[in-house]
Amino acid sequence: MKKKKQKWIGYEATKAETEPIAFRQTGDQLELILEENPFYAESGGQVSDTGVVQGEGWELTVEDVEKVDGKSAVVGTFGETFEPTAALAQVNEARRRNIERNHTATHLVHAALRKILGAHVRQAGSVVAPERLRFDFSHHGPIKGDQLTAIEAEVNAHVWENLPIATRQMAYKEAVAAGAMALFGEKYGDVVRVVDVPGVSLELCGGTHVASTGQIALFRFTHETGAAAGVRRIEALTGPAAYRHALDLQNQLVHAAGLLKTQPEHLARRIEGMLEENKRLEKRIEELLKSGAAKDQTAYVQRIGGVEFQISRTEVEDRNQIALMMDAFRVSHPSSVSVIVSGALPSSVHVGVGDSLLGQGLKAGDLVRFIAASTGGRGGGRPHFASGSIGDPTKVSSNSTLVDMVTSYFEKKS
Repeated sequence: MKKKKQKWIGYEATKAETEPIAFRQTGDQLELILEENPFYAESGGQVSDTGVVQGEGWELTVEDVEKVDGKSAVVGTFGETFEPTAALAQVNEARRRNIERNHTATHLVHAALRKILGAHVRQAGSVVAPERLRFDFSHHGPIKGDQLTAIEAEVNAHVWENLPIATRQMAYKEAVAAGAMALFGEKYGDVVRVVDVPGVSLELCGGTHVASTGQIALFRFTHETGAAAGVRRIEALTGPAAYRHALDLQNQLVHAAGLLKTQPEHLARRIEGMLEENKRLEKRIEELLKSGAAKDQTAYVQRIGGVEFQISRTEVEDRNQIALMMDAFRVSHPSSVSVIVSGALPSSVHVGVGDSLLGQGLKAGDLVRFIAASTGGRGGGRPHFASGSIGDPTKVSSNSTLVDMVTSYFEKKS
């Protein structure tokens, strides 16, 4: 094949009649260098294009674009022996347009961050993909909610102004003198490409962009987190992805409202009412537990070693509620011990010791630890109330097995 220079035409076109000037086939992978190349190779955070190259009798689905010896090679799976012919190269245009929306939005975000958070904000990395954008930047702490709202509003205001995007080649020193933002640590040549959003942003950038900000259509933040010490990270959506995100949130809102049998616009009031009702019910339950009214009336009573034991079972799993039940028991049974097995499938055991028994050296923590260990679980707590996990529920399936455990404990203790 003739040695020809490759020409990058991706700024102006997403389709080209071209021909291969070099190729390499390794197994079923084909790397193809096109004379006129509309495919962008990943750089500066912007991901590579995908698409199709089609020649006479062959077609290559472009899965990636890589740099090979200073040129861009489209890469894909090709199971036959490749024979180069003139071809039509077509970038996945819908995907490229979404990438361009996100890339231009990244520039708008950078400007908005510097305006609202301060001039100390500098880009510290980015990912510009078709489905989302990610932007890392220097900042001392989390962004407050009202600041994030203001930044999002600032970006959308420029989107809806439909500002034209201008790009031009400039001498590096001239571009920097004009106020163009350059990435820290990035190496630039003597001549650089400058992307200008008039009155908003001026940055050195080799990526592809929309022709005007209005093509971004809509901008929405989705996440704001820390990326490293002194570096924050935001993620956002634009265009169709932002619209789908808004629809998804609306559908979730409608579904939640339906579950609570109200309209979406009344959902907050409905939830507030339910929270108030829940507080009233919790207070009532607490009163019942303290009074002992909620106590299991089928408690099994057994005297072991001169001490009265009450063994009961409940599906209540909340330890705080169990503690209230134990407090009520201790008040009414100062010379007794209560053992409660809790959970629909027994998952924990609790022991309460009456006040008059504490002086005799009987400790709830010791007893619950012994019972729990007998089932393969662990336990512990304070002298008057302690809890433990149940490893094997079958070990406490009957009251008699619990009595045997407690009896064994007293025999070992004596």
